[in-house]
Amino acid sequence: MTDALRFPIGKFTAPALVGATELRDYRERIRSYPDRLRRRVAHWSDTQLDHPYRPGGWTVRQLVHHLADSHLNSYLRFKLALTEERPTIRPYHEDRWAQLPDSQLPIGVSLDLLTALHHRWVTLLDTFGAEDLIRVFVHPADGKAYRLDEAMGLYAWHGDHHLAHIEGLAQRQAWT
Repeated sequence: MTDALRFPIGKFTAPALVGATELRDYRERIRSYPDRLRRRVAHWSDTQLDHPYRPGGWTVRQLVHHLADSHLNSYLRFKLALTEERPTIRPYHEDRWAQLPDSQLPIGVSLDLLTALHHRWVTLLDTFGAEDLIRVFVHPADGKAYRLDEAMGLYAWHGDHHLAHIEGLAQRQAWT
């Protein structure tokens, strides 16, 4: 499988310095993501939703539910970082979560969850001061401390990354 199929917008690279322009961009991409995703897939048939977005990948249905799972975990990580000193977050097995029965539900459940979640998330992000942006959470897999300004960029990228997977599938299949 090519990197173009795995990483259609490239891998995430955090800027050395996250400035005001980047922060505005990250907030806007996080704010608008549920609507952008909904516009793309809400009208798709079950056959389209149950098609893998790339060879060996999840179905589009699983991917939409993964986005809700992932962004919910991120939102909670932000809240932990804001209320605790250098919390170590709890990772989860995304691949196993995608196999659970709730990943077969209609996608409207996760689209609605993403809409509500992103509304709360952006409300929180809009209150951030400089001291909030440098707060961190620690990922136990590598011991890396992630600053919230960097995590904002990562999750803005994450949504765009998976939307590009869906867009690529739609183009390859000639779906509207």
